[in-house]
Amino acid sequence: MTATLHAFADRRPKLAALLLGAVSATGFAPLDLWPLTLLALAGWMLLVARAPRGRRALGTGWAFGVGHFTIGLNWIATAFTYQAAMPAWLGWIAVVLLSLYLAVYPALAAWGAWTVSRIVAPAKTAVAGNGTPTATAFAGATLSFILALAALWTLTEWLRSWMFTGFAWNPLGAIAAGRFASAAIWLGTYGLGALVVCVAGALLLLSARQWKRAALAASIPILATAAAVATASGGTADTASPIPITLVQPNIGQQDKWEGNKADANFAKLARLTVPKDDRARLILWPEAAIPDYLETGYPLVYYDRSPAEARARLTNLMNPGDLMLLGALKLELGPDGTVVGARNAVMTVYPDGTLGPRYDKAHLVPYGEYLPMRPLLSAIGLSRLAPGDIDFWPGPGARTLSLPAATRTVDVPPAGHPPAVIATRLPETLRPAVEVGLQICYEIIFSGQVVDRAHRPDFIFNPSNDAWFGSWGPPQHLAQARLRAIEEGLPVVRATPTGISAVIDADGRIRAAIPMHRAGRIDTLVPPAHAPTLFARFGNRLPVGFALLLLALAIAFRRRGR
Repeated sequence: MTATLHAFADRRPKLAALLLGAVSATGFAPLDLWPLTLLALAGWMLLVARAPRGRRALGTGWAFGVGHFTIGLNWIATAFTYQAAMPAWLGWIAVVLLSLYLAVYPALAAWGAWTVSRIVAPAKTAVAGNGTPTATAFAGATLSFILALAALWTLTEWLRSWMFTGFAWNPLGAIAAGRFASAAIWLGTYGLGALVVCVAGALLLLSARQWKRAALAASIPILATAAAVATASGGTADTASPIPITLVQPNIGQQDKWEGNKADANFAKLARLTVPKDDRARLILWPEAAIPDYLETGYPLVYYDRSPAEARARLTNLMNPGDLMLLGALKLELGPDGTVVGARNAVMTVYPDGTLGPRYDKAHLVPYGEYLPMRPLLSAIGLSRLAPGDIDFWPGPGARTLSLPAATRTVDVPPAGHPPAVIATRLPETLRPAVEVGLQICYEIIFSGQVVDRAHRPDFIFNPSNDAWFGSWGPPQHLAQARLRAIEEGLPVVRATPTGISAVIDADGRIRAAIPMHRAGRIDTLVPPAHAPTLFARFGNRLPVGFALLLLALAIAFRRRGR
């Protein structure tokens, strides 16, 4: 059986790599078959290590990436079904085309690792204890090759996160969530990817009976995790009062979201889940683009279905006197002649008196979803955005923290030892503490190291999203990446989506409360406390990049020693 597999890999290495890449994607949510990912990575690493030429290593890496991303990103095909002019099969073409590009990054990692293992020092043939060569099956699968691949996988994933605006979905470290993800507090998510490669490499070395080298490869994730656990503060950043929230998931499908005749029914779902249960002051959290109404004045009248005052009154009717509401809404940008020239995907603050507070504008926009790249060219050949509307969204300035005031009321306090009828003074009572909220809209949360304003650290991150586009695979993958942001930054993350998965995540990445997909519901709870800033929160992606360079230096050092 083993001989047959080796023969197939020798004859069809790219096809074998493609299949292994497809299997590796099953380690991501919702399947979470992470042992298969480790085995698939180990098999692919052997194919790359045995490549006779650098060009073969490059092609094997690219084929693996095509399979890996095509399966892992299958939810993108679902998004195309919501654009009436596009058939469902076109979505799968888009998935494959995107995967052909994304596969360039594992291809570069494979080629780079192969080059390090061949160029730095001449290859040596492994010898068994009886003096017979054993390199036939495992030629090139050395510790230096594994360390180089771990380093270059991290560097190429980091590169993928910002090249051509970046697409950081499903970093390899996401399969570590709940296992050794605690190392993200100082290695970040991209550093976790290196640890996953080291674990897979240790399995490969074990299968080659290279016990000491396997132990060395395995020791890297073990020591990294142990160091993270030992250095984690576990304490809260301060003694701030808990923040009471009401998180709402209305279960409004994408097919119903922009239907004008369903707008009132959609609002009724939100309203029914928001009405207060008592007189306590809350922070009410609604999803991205929760309502179609424009809350600001000054736009051309044709854009209003109801006046801004009436739209805001519908919201304040659901609020206690001390409440605040954060909700996704649209803001229009006007040109000098008063015509609409752009829009903002925003989160707005609504006070209980109907006035608007600070606003956050989404900074990392989705190509083809929120704007059409190269619009003059692509629109001329009939392409359009997936979301309805001809006006492109404009990006905001980046991560921002909103400072929201406390809610207080004045109460009568009698002097000590006197009955309540004797009034001595009037003192303020805090109904809801002041809160610092970091904002990240929808898929902005996937960009490691870019989700927090470092100069103004929030109490928690609010991530309103619309995952109704994302099929059955996208929402749990989105949630997994939000958990990694919580661990990296040492901050709770609260997600509100129309169809799920809405969740409250603590600063250790644990899900404290959640509403499943395709269910309506609300969560009334307190925001978990934040930890003191982690090492990653202070230095960001300089840490995983530095870690990758260290691994690369170790790979070169081991190769020069021929060990």
